[in-house]
Formats: sequence, C-alpha cells, structure tokens
Amino acid sequence: MFRHTRKLQYNAKPDRPDPIMARRLQEALGGQWGETTGMMSYLSQGWSSTGDEKYKDLLLDTGTEEIGHVEMISTMIGYLLEGAPTTMTTEEMKNDPAKAALLSGMDPEHALVHGLNAGLNNPNGAAWNAGYVTSSGNLVADMRFNVVRESQARLQVSRLYDMTDDEGVRDMLKFLLARETQHQLQFMKAQEELEEKYGVIVPGNMHDIEHSEYAHVLMNFSDGDGSRAFDGQVAKDGQKFTFQENPEAMGGIPEVKPADPRLHNDQG
Repeated sequence: MFRHTRKLQYNAKPDRPDPIMARRLQEALGGQWGETTGMMSYLSQGWSSTGDEKYKDLLLDTGTEEIGHVEMISTMIGYLLEGAPTTMTTEEMKNDPAKAALLSGMDPEHALVHGLNAGLNNPNGAAWNAGYVTSSGNLVADMRFNVVRESQARLQVSRLYDMTDDEGVRDMLKFLLARETQHQLQFMKAQEELEEKYGVIVPGNMHDIEHSEYAHVLMNFSDGDGSRAFDGQVAKDGQKFTFQENPEAMGGIPEVKPADPRLHNDQG
C-alpha cells in the first residue's frame, strides 16, 4: 500500500521559469535511464523477490523513494513552464525574435499534450516505455542492472547541472546526485553479497552444461589486440583468461532448405 503526502522529499522550485531547461529535465523524468525507469524497475524487482527480505526491503524502499523523485522533477518542470508562450503569429515572431526562439526551443508536447506540465517522455517527445524496465527474478542480474541504471542517471544529472545556472534547479540536482551516489553504493554492496552467495556468473548453476573450454577465451575479432592484455590474468570467478589470435569458424556452412514457394520468398 502506498500513501501520498503533499510534502516533497526535497526542494523542487527554480529561481525563474525556463521552458528550455524544462525540456532538458524530461530526460531525467521519462528517458531510458530516468527516474521513472528506476521507480518501476526497483518496485517490480521488489514485488517479485521471494528471497532474503533484506533485499526485498532495499528494493521497495528505493523504488518508493524514486516515486518521490518523479514527483520532484515533474513539479520542477511545472514551475519552469510557468508563463511559457504557447502560440505566436508570424507577425509576432518577426517583432519578437527572442520569444520566437524560446518557443521554437520548447518541447511542443508541454503545451500541446500536457497543458504546460511534465509528461512521461524524453526531450524529443519519445514516450517512456516499460521496455526500459528490468526485473528478471535473478537478484544478481537485477542488482547489476541497478548499478548501471544509477550510474547512467547520475551521469545525466551531472550534465543537466552544467546546463543551467539556476540555483533552485541546481539545488534539486545536487540532492539527486547525492541519492544516486547512495543508490549506486547500496546496489554494489548487495551485488557483492549475492555474488559471494550465488557466484559471479549469472545464472551460476550451468557450469556442467556449457562448453567450458570456451568460457575463459578472449577471441580477437578486431584489427587491434588490446584484449591480449588480459591474457593470463585471473577472472573474477578464479579462472585464468587465455587469448586466441585468429578464432576459427567452427560451425560449417549453413544449408537451410528454401521455404514453401507459396510464401513468395526470394528463392534465388
């Protein structure tokens, strides 16, 4: 059960309206690595977790916090859009080029679709989708994804920070940077514990099935040979890497029979 409180987790009010920055912030809201992706991934992982309650609670705590981050960024975007222009005639565009430039740089969906409010899309209008979410049922795999998600999110927030001099926006971004530091660290710690328990390869119970002679071979498929630097080094699972200079094609030439002519495939 979720219960909403009107108070935000942290401040989310700019010093002044800025529709262009509102558009940029859409990436942190509805982009592939944005807060909506974190919210839905962590909640879904937590709901499907049937293992250690510690990890279930960690995921649900963080997913619930991400709901608050979605609310903060949505609120900030709303403030940034206050008083933004929505229409201009050709004559007005000639007489007020600064306003025309502002209007042309805005996300048109802010006005057309959302009534000068935030939407679940990226700055170019591509809608957020559930394909961004990862919830595999394997905690090692999911924790690794979570570290990547938080890393990408923090990277983008750091870039957003450098795209504005508005101290109100920057204050919120500073908070998000700190929380993404925490989330990276907690998911790294959980990943380490789970790897120690289940092994570093996902899934960890297939070693007797796989062709193990190929499991630690660095195959050189490019003009460079930088991968050779790992030759002889010990992998995280305790086995040594080997290096193969010119991997052979082992599969033979395919001889697939043509499809039924009624399917009108090219039988050339």
